[in-house]
Amino acid sequence: MAPPLVDNVAVGATVVSQQPMGDLSELSRDMIAVRDSRDRAAFGRLFDHFAPRLKAMMLRGGLRDGTAEDVVQDVMLAVWHKAGQFDPHRADAAGWIYGIARNRRIDMARRRPLAQPDEMPELESLEPDADQIIALQQEARHLAEALARLAPEQAEALRAAYFDDVPHSRISEMTGLPLGTIKSRIRLGLERLRHELRKIAP
Repeated sequence: MAPPLVDNVAVGATVVSQQPMGDLSELSRDMIAVRDSRDRAAFGRLFDHFAPRLKAMMLRGGLRDGTAEDVVQDVMLAVWHKAGQFDPHRADAAGWIYGIARNRRIDMARRRPLAQPDEMPELESLEPDADQIIALQQEARHLAEALARLAPEQAEALRAAYFDDVPHSRISEMTGLPLGTIKSRIRLGLERLRHELRKIAP
């Protein structure tokens, strides 16, 4: 799938502040480059990373192959045009982009319910209703609150491994820390995260 054609529309009146880059994931750095400099190379890297993952997400949601690709193109165009709204202090690149994709998927389901009785007859029951959407939003908020309570090094390792889909070995290379240390931080972070979620969730 080729990246969508993007124009040179400026960020507009949005005022963007400079954030320290050292503690951000590579994906978030690329997202900031798109936001602040309209960096096409950074956008290409984001597209190459997220397009296949978004397509798989749409196919699991019941879209046909061609429609899934169209939605992915639409999502990535939205990433380009809405880059000025990206704030790494509120969400990393993966969380922000997947949020756009989920909203597109929900909008599509509301406008045009899918009918694929020959391929996947059970999909109708899997479409999220309003209560499910609210529940997902609450879970996301609880997760963000729980992550904020972790030690910074544990939260950073979990975000890289589970939000940015970075292999443990790559995290070790990026941080210069032994692989065993990275695995230990992730394991301890997961244990603490479960504990925090039990305290936060109703």
